[in-house]
Amino acid sequence: MDQTHLHLIINHFPIILPIVGLFVIIAGLFFKSEILKRTAFFIFVVSAISAAIAFSSGEAAEHVVEKIPGVEEHFIEEHEEVAEVFIKLIYVLGVVSLLGLWANWKEKPFAKWFTYAAILFSVISLYFAQETGNTGGEIRHSEIRSEISDHSSDKNHETSHENHNHK
Repeated sequence: MDQTHLHLIINHFPIILPIVGLFVIIAGLFFKSEILKRTAFFIFVVSAISAAIAFSSGEAAEHVVEKIPGVEEHFIEEHEEVAEVFIKLIYVLGVVSLLGLWANWKEKPFAKWFTYAAILFSVISLYFAQETGNTGGEIRHSEIRSEISDHSSDKNHETSHENHNHK
């Protein structure tokens, strides 16, 4: 397995795992369950690790994908720029979660603040996770590119307008 294949396999984990972690940590707050909170912290740490693997394999994947006919460099660059923001946020979430796991385990009185910080960073991270996933998909999936859907909706509008005028 090469780095491109690894990138394609692993890149969904940093997007999906924070969603799972967010639901688990909210359930931990709702049910007042320290076990659920610790589980969520662990999920967030795994999210950060999977993001590091996806990010590090992305550079090698870029060198392979940019040689594929029909792939435009600006889509790759946009994906890379958004991924750089996402990776920083998910690393902060991972560190906050490690500290939260420790504070919760040691029953520190300030542990609850790590829970709230993890929720905040997971929500912010999820926005950039979605952006990273979407821009990554646009590299090879022209049907989801916003410029194409905007252009096709303009054509549909023109066609319906022309059909209305001919009646």
